[in-house]
Amino acid sequence: MSAVISTPVETSSLRHDWSRAEVEALFELPFTELVFRAAGVHRAYFDPTEVQVSTLLSVKTGGCPEDCGYCPQSSHHPDSVAATKLMDIDAVVEKAKQAKAAGASRFCMGAAWRSPKPRDMPKVAEMIREVKALGLETCATLGMLSEEQAKELKNAGLDYYNHNLDTDPEYYDQIIHTRTVQDRFDTLEHVRDAGLKTCCGGIVGMGETRRQRAGLLVTLANLPAHPDSVPINRLVAVKGTPLANAPALDPFEFVRTIAVARILMPKSMVRLSAGRETMSDELQALCFTAGANSIFHGEKLLTTGNPDTEYDRALFQRLGLRPMSVQETHLNDLPGLTIVGNDGGCGSSGGCGCSGGQTATLTIVNAPAEGGCGGGGGCGCSSGAPAGGVTLADAMAQRQPEDGCGCGCSGC
Repeated sequence: MSAVISTPVETSSLRHDWSRAEVEALFELPFTELVFRAAGVHRAYFDPTEVQVSTLLSVKTGGCPEDCGYCPQSSHHPDSVAATKLMDIDAVVEKAKQAKAAGASRFCMGAAWRSPKPRDMPKVAEMIREVKALGLETCATLGMLSEEQAKELKNAGLDYYNHNLDTDPEYYDQIIHTRTVQDRFDTLEHVRDAGLKTCCGGIVGMGETRRQRAGLLVTLANLPAHPDSVPINRLVAVKGTPLANAPALDPFEFVRTIAVARILMPKSMVRLSAGRETMSDELQALCFTAGANSIFHGEKLLTTGNPDTEYDRALFQRLGLRPMSVQETHLNDLPGLTIVGNDGGCGSSGGCGCSGGQTATLTIVNAPAEGGCGGGGGCGCSSGAPAGGVTLADAMAQRQPEDGCGCGCSGC
């Protein structure tokens, strides 16, 4: 296996000051130009042939007191899903084992609560510990969290917490009335403060305008930190919900949304979430081209349908994609290991990305276990000594010093 070479992009280019006008202008670009730009950003930060695969399990279904207009689990809607109790831990662990065997690197547990009750937290914490012990990343979506609850989940070993904004704050009151958008911001703050990674996105196709889709993405991109994962859901119009008859979103508009999300949040995983069951293979391929690099797989997402594992495996094979491993999903977590450089080593003609004492910035993708960072001459450069047998794990653990690349090679 070899390193993937990409054009260097400075991490300082990450922005949190996007204006709605700027984002609307991106949406207005010719389709091919927008997708081209998004694909370039994607390649600068990720291997475009890799897709992170998650599995989502509803560990407590139905009976939710919220009135979200899209959700069949809301007790406010006449045909809502029957309420269940919190699943047994052993049953959750068995589902997690099945997910791992099918290729998932992350296991997400969802509960239809406004917020977890104190009596439920010990059981949820044990679920997290047991799933984590399988070697999977863990994620939970349990509703609103207090500061203490976020810390409890972190202490149990939780990696990610999902709490979506759902839609543009300007359109929010058209969809939900029992929880304010500020409630959502507060939970996200508690999650970040606890040291958890954030999974935060929204739903498109709920009758919002393009301007409001831009507003959702602006709000996500201007959070204090970009979400680590950005799920983009295409509305699944469920009978009995207020949005059952919402008009379907144009497929090209959905791809535009994916592309703009990738440009605004270049280091985030952009996930194709709900709605894939009704997407053609061609539409999904366009989404991957435009920067989507994560999916949920399994036959069901909470209560709605989803392509089964065999379908996804066949699609990946046709497109030349492969599931990302747990280790690979952590590569971009390290600030000193972000981007694979070009022919001058790990980032510039000065070797290893360092020029005049600058810090090197790398992303090592599929590097060999021995021989340095993946290049024939150490650190990807054609000259210079081998990198002293630095393994991928060692390289991931290092932070580059100010006066060199830190990869262990003497030729840079």
